[in-house]
Amino acid sequence: MLRLAARSAKPLATLRSASRTFATSRCVRSERSPASLDTFTEEEQLLRESVRRFAVDVVGPKVREMDENEMMDPSVIKGLYEQGLMGIETSADHGGAECSFTSAIIAIEELAKVDPSVSVLCDVHNTLVNTVIRKYGNKEQQDKWLPLLAESKLGSFCLSEPASGSDAFALQTRAKKEGSHWILNGSKMWITNSYEAEIFLIFANASLIKGYKGITCFIATKDMGVQIAKKEEKLGIRASSTCTINFDDLKIPEENVLGGEGKGYKIAIEILNEGRIGIAAQMLGLAQGAFDKAVPYTFERKQFGQPIGTFQGMQFQMAQAAIDIETARLLTYNAARRKEEGLPFTKEAAMAKYWSSVVAQRVSGQAIEWAGGVGFTRETGIEKFWRDSKIGAIYEGTSNIQLQTIAKFLQKEYS
Repeated sequence: MLRLAARSAKPLATLRSASRTFATSRCVRSERSPASLDTFTEEEQLLRESVRRFAVDVVGPKVREMDENEMMDPSVIKGLYEQGLMGIETSADHGGAECSFTSAIIAIEELAKVDPSVSVLCDVHNTLVNTVIRKYGNKEQQDKWLPLLAESKLGSFCLSEPASGSDAFALQTRAKKEGSHWILNGSKMWITNSYEAEIFLIFANASLIKGYKGITCFIATKDMGVQIAKKEEKLGIRASSTCTINFDDLKIPEENVLGGEGKGYKIAIEILNEGRIGIAAQMLGLAQGAFDKAVPYTFERKQFGQPIGTFQGMQFQMAQAAIDIETARLLTYNAARRKEEGLPFTKEAAMAKYWSSVVAQRVSGQAIEWAGGVGFTRETGIEKFWRDSKIGAIYEGTSNIQLQTIAKFLQKEYS
């Protein structure tokens, strides 16, 4: 059934099976006159249609079961790989699709319209794990790890700890050099993809006297001795695994140091700015998904002799929600395009993540109310969007952290 669905979804592999790229030409923006933020290349449009079909045909039928079981269906992960969605920006030489950053944002948005849990799995793997190795890895590391990540091995980004959340550089995991290896000891919390992952990017401090400048990024595999401990039971995105992981004398070869000793803090800061655009896209897709489920119902459900969607009070609410979603979309794609064009985008990424998280929670909550009692049940799936929306204000930088980031830019500009 997965093969039939995947075949109908026209995977990224269609046109270049050997390297599984989306098209025979790279998915990059062509030179053109200024256009709206809703203007996409032909390759990006085809990608959107392909991911949308995959999300509806393959992911959709499994959403409720995965949510109730709090477990990602392995066939969904397999399908993401078959579609070429786990190496969107990765080069063709490394088995990826070699598409644009905006292409990754499109995929994340479309998956979130159906299941934000699947969306964040794809998001973290692409915008964090793949990007770190692609940007900071040496040639040997890229040649070794990027093909694995593009073709079969799920990645996990291990930064947060029990006492190191918003204050990310207060981490306590330690790394000690012994001969040609590093020995890691410590724990990580709230780690996305960790239950299914086989490749881990671990941030640990290799020199306490240097403070945050001692933080170093290491590549590890599960079979090196990464211990998956507690799997969290969450309010939302239940199918997305979130675990505590432990390292007890975890032995990592020195060639697995990524970006150089002491460069971990720089990697984390820079990569999370990109990751926030991914979360903005997830929340954008979530809001649109809830909207798309609830609005048609308002024109089917009749009270007082007419569809409830024709009452002015309802119409005003839906119109405002549509405006909110569009503003979130514009902020998100503006940040993505700025990143692609090499322009500063930290402030824009913070704005996009903050506002998309607000809109996701607001619209998904309203969607439940528009559907009334039916919306409150699990049958429609609308209530799941609201549960999933809460995480947007928390991970990859809380809403307060985003506001603080924006405020710093404003202070610099106006003081």
